[in-house]
Amino acid sequence: MSALIEEAEIAHEAEIVWLEDVGRLDYVRQSLDRLPTRRGKPAYHRDGRMVGYAQLGPHAKPSRSSGTFRRRVFWLLPHDRDTAPGGLYATGAPAEAVDPRTLAPGSKGRKTERSEGGTCSSSAQELPLRL
Repeated sequence: MSALIEEAEIAHEAEIVWLEDVGRLDYVRQSLDRLPTRRGKPAYHRDGRMVGYAQLGPHAKPSRSSGTFRRRVFWLLPHDRDTAPGGLYATGAPAEAVDPRTLAPGSKGRKTERSEGGTCSSSAQELPLRL
């Protein structure tokens, strides 16, 4: 869950790679996955689809026990608002969801009025989208 992600755990992120246009998405789900590499597109084993992932810088250290790296993966499930606008998340958002406009390497992002299903305020509409 995004609330459980500590910024110290993502401090070695160098880049976020988006696989689709997140400008049309109110929220994305994020999780920290154990992956075998610092960079590159990870394998995806959830329902739904992966919409992005973080790449780590050269100073990121693997786990001593497993040799894996903890990297963020951004994803959506089939019942999320982008494909089911009147469904379960017509208002509100999953616990691990954040507004993709608030994400940056090393920053866990946050929920916004838009990600919670409210109307987007004029000040929020002016926020730059970081790709």
